[in-house]
Amino acid sequence: MERLALATDLYELTMMAGYYSKGLLARATFELHVRALPPHRSFLVAAGLEQAVEYLEQLRFTSEDIAYLRGLPQFEGVRASFFDEYLTQFRFSGTVWAVDEGTPVFPPAPLLRVTAPLPEAQVVETVLLAYVGFQTSVASRAVRMVNAAAGRPVVEFGSRRSHGVEAGLYAARAALIGGCRATSNVEAARRFGEPASGTMAHSWIMAHDDEDSAFRDFEEIFDGHAVLLLDTYDTLAATRRIVASGLKPSAVRLDSGDLDAESRAVRRILDAGGLSATRIFASGDLDEWRIADLVGNGAPVDAFGVGGALTTSSDAPLLGGVYKIVAMERGGPGGDVVPMMKRSPGKETLPGIKQVWRTFAGDSATGDVIGLADERGPSGAQPLLKCVMSEGRRVDAPKSVAQLRAGCSRYVEQLPPAVRRLRGADRYPVTLTPTLRATADALNKSPSEF
Repeated sequence: MERLALATDLYELTMMAGYYSKGLLARATFELHVRALPPHRSFLVAAGLEQAVEYLEQLRFTSEDIAYLRGLPQFEGVRASFFDEYLTQFRFSGTVWAVDEGTPVFPPAPLLRVTAPLPEAQVVETVLLAYVGFQTSVASRAVRMVNAAAGRPVVEFGSRRSHGVEAGLYAARAALIGGCRATSNVEAARRFGEPASGTMAHSWIMAHDDEDSAFRDFEEIFDGHAVLLLDTYDTLAATRRIVASGLKPSAVRLDSGDLDAESRAVRRILDAGGLSATRIFASGDLDEWRIADLVGNGAPVDAFGVGGALTTSSDAPLLGGVYKIVAMERGGPGGDVVPMMKRSPGKETLPGIKQVWRTFAGDSATGDVIGLADERGPSGAQPLLKCVMSEGRRVDAPKSVAQLRAGCSRYVEQLPPAVRRLRGADRYPVTLTPTLRATADALNKSPSEF
């Protein structure tokens, strides 16, 4: 992971220097949550925790970082010990609780909470929101596309549409957690131990004198891995050429046009030519709605490739994640932990250090309950927030993407079918405990937040 100490908003660092300068070093708890579900989404899927934990473990300020900060005009009045002692020795020493990656989550429940000395808890805000918010957006949409495909494989190949190389890498990771079977991003496949998948571009066809030689050369080189692209010139004519040539590609790809009608016509030609084993792979600006329509209409498409709609989370590119202080020791380190809440209209937060419990009827989730962490949860309910870091060190070894994908599939399957519907989904019940509600009500009536 690259050095990320300065990959944050300036105000995180100025507040950090201010807290240090004024001795505000008591432990504080911040929670990361999403204010509301995006349109058309009935649930989110948590992702990005592994990168968040890795960042916290490795967070350091290099001598170059410190020299740069010291030279900024905003830091002219900050005493030298902040740079020479505090930043030089800085390590994240806090505790982190979070939901498992792949877990369905529902606002306003926290996905993650950080308890650490106030400057430490503050300075990590931007990076945590970036990692968790972005990957949660992508994983959430991947689940929708995978569900729409109804068992047909979905492959992620949207790196070229992503907002930067790193975004493409982590979008691939999130999509794989959400259920995609493979990725076209070779670095993502290598790093996360997942299958790499790819076909060919139209330029391969156009670089040859004719389609016949283009198809023949590709299959000669790649044999059983050859997926031939049909729509460079004329889709059905290309299909007939493949049959007439005696080639037996593992799959053909449709990337444009009326995918429903063309997949049916291509299937008829392939089957009539003895190529019933050749699969049809569809791509071309697909999203969950188009996939669901193709599947619902019975189009003979065996797998789907999804690009920009997935890696940019195009239907909801702004998730609206926030990271807010909810409790703090008063009177210095070791003081009483006091709940805190923001009361800005439309941006209110829930006070106190919280836990989320998921209730069940048999194997089916029936609702989530948000309460204070020191409360006893509902009988038989499962707490979702688990300790993942203690005193700045991770508690358990990281899980593989394959393990996270299997967990995601299991967790999503626990949701009621009506909540998982692509269209007209039911609202999943999320309630507050009486204690949490009373705490919020008391703070709302108070002239101050503590």
